Amino acid sequence: MNKANRGSIQVVDCQILAHYQFAGQQYILTLKSAEIAATTKPGQFVHIAVSATLPMRRPLSIMSVDLENNTFDLLYKVVGEGSRQLSERKIGEVLSVIGPIGNHFKLNNKKLPLLIGGGVGMPPMVALAQSIKGNAAYEPLVILGSEVEFPFDLIKSKIGPKCKINATMPLLEGWGVACRLASLQGFDGVFEGYVTELAKVYLDTLAADELAQVEIYSCGPKPMLAAVADLAKEYNLPCQLSLEEYMACAVGGCAGCAVEVKTGSGTAMRRVCVDGPVFSAMSVF
Repeated sequence: MNKANRGSIQVVDCQILAHYQFAGQQYILTLKSAEIAATTKPGQFVHIAVSATLPMRRPLSIMSVDLENNTFDLLYKVVGEGSRQLSERKIGEVLSVIGPIGNHFKLNNKKLPLLIGGGVGMPPMVALAQSIKGNAAYEPLVILGSEVEFPFDLIKSKIGPKCKINATMPLLEGWGVACRLASLQGFDGVFEGYVTELAKVYLDTLAADELAQVEIYSCGPKPMLAAVADLAKEYNLPCQLSLEEYMACAVGGCAGCAVEVKTGSGTAMRRVCVDGPVFSAMSVF
């Protein structure tokens, strides 16, 4: 296991406090654990036993934490038998959870963080936005994309870029974090296109001194992350990516989630679960 992650992983029985269903078979699950809520950093994930009949756990990114109530939220979409069984879990039931797992996004001194999340890659961006909210040193913009209905009601934003593209996520608006949405599905107030296209529109409005204050953070499907890495390279911007990979153990033992990365001494294999999931964009693309 990556030395930086030793001692951070716990096995905790977590009670379900809320379980909300949204369009497109998407769910937000609220679990109670003072240990996980207190130690989670943006970009980390948990490994959940979804039922007694499926021995293989499922990895899910942590979307937000509530330190006052000792809870954390997970956003997920039903894509297979494991997530389907998880969707059937009821309030009051207890789930075995391993976490928080992996490294995390590292905020630097760039004033204009650009957070780009697509599909089930949205939760780490929300988690990072939560860690930034209220910090006057940063002026973040969050861009979220989905090709199904978003797992929240769309509201018009009163903060951030002034344009016709004004739909946002209520949670981020309440935190005072500017957010814009992208999709090809024709949703009202949503940019018609990919998240990287909307990001390019935003970056092109910035002066050279402002561009120097941008760092990109992103999570989503691999093709989207490759496009984000290309975007970062085009504008010569630092970029951190959280990778999505199929996992078995999720604690570094099986190496089933290994990916090839570039290092100072050549290429090497790194485990997404404990060496990641966050990597420099230039090392993986």
